[in-house]
Amino acid sequence: MRTNTTAARAKINVQIPLETREKLSEVAALEGKKVSVLVRESIDEKIAQIRRRAFEEKMKAAYQGLAKENLRISEDFKHADAENIP
Repeated sequence: MRTNTTAARAKINVQIPLETREKLSEVAALEGKKVSVLVRESIDEKIAQIRRRAFEEKMKAAYQGLAKENLRISEDFKHADAENIP
């Protein structure tokens, strides 16, 4: 399966332990892919994971900020709610 074949490409050189290179070759063969494709996919997955974690942290902080605001507002109106109870 080829994806994004028209995208501009850049070459990078990385050094990895020989054992890791052997594992990459094994997994690439199992998947029926070239090692370079497997590495690109792995990098893309890691980037997505990091971005997702950062987004979740932002959402958590925003939710916690809103929770404090919601508690404050509910405190302001707790007596008004009690007025409507017979």
